[in-house]
Amino acid sequence: MDKIMTGRAAGIARRHRPIAAALFAVLSLSACASNNPEPPAIDLSVKQETVFARAPIYRLSAGDTIRVFVWRNKELSKETIIRPDGRISTPLIEDIQAAGMTPSALADEIEKALGAYLREPNVSVILTKLAANGQQSVKVLGQAGKPTQLSYFSGMTVLDVLVAVGGLTDIADGNRAVLVRDVDGEEKSFGLRLDDLVRGGDIDADTLVRPGDTIIIPERYL
Repeated sequence: MDKIMTGRAAGIARRHRPIAAALFAVLSLSACASNNPEPPAIDLSVKQETVFARAPIYRLSAGDTIRVFVWRNKELSKETIIRPDGRISTPLIEDIQAAGMTPSALADEIEKALGAYLREPNVSVILTKLAANGQQSVKVLGQAGKPTQLSYFSGMTVLDVLVAVGGLTDIADGNRAVLVRDVDGEEKSFGLRLDDLVRGGDIDADTLVRPGDTIIIPERYL
């Protein structure tokens, strides 16, 4: 996979370099040499740089827990869960749409609504807990230490995912792993170099993930 980290992603790489080194030290004890073919080819109809470089934008969904903070108005601040209809209620605001909006956009809408009662209200919306749904999570299948579904957070990378699932198993073929992602309504697969990342300490093999991604780690051919 081509090198794809620029700007913020490069900062993420520096932050995770010690983690990658630690994983390499532990997992290399059980790693086995592999003579397998190169990772599966990426679908060239989609430019990988375009798909991975765009920063994920989190949009709130029903079931998410958020904290609405109104500066200098503690009585108007509260933590609430977005209802199944996608709306919330806060002090002075009976009903307001939240699902489908970014936290900052929702804060702007609350400020507009509170403008009828307060002079220049200053509102912040903080996501405190994700709803348990597949669209806002990352799945890991196959030869991971603990295959599971993880709650997505902003800036999450493949290395974050691997740390959370306990790395690769002894029989994992990490360089044949794929990331499956919905791109404009079409499912696309992208090759990953997890052996290089975890067992080889190659931080350039790390990349950002998105809500809804699935990472599939196959078993090594024996």
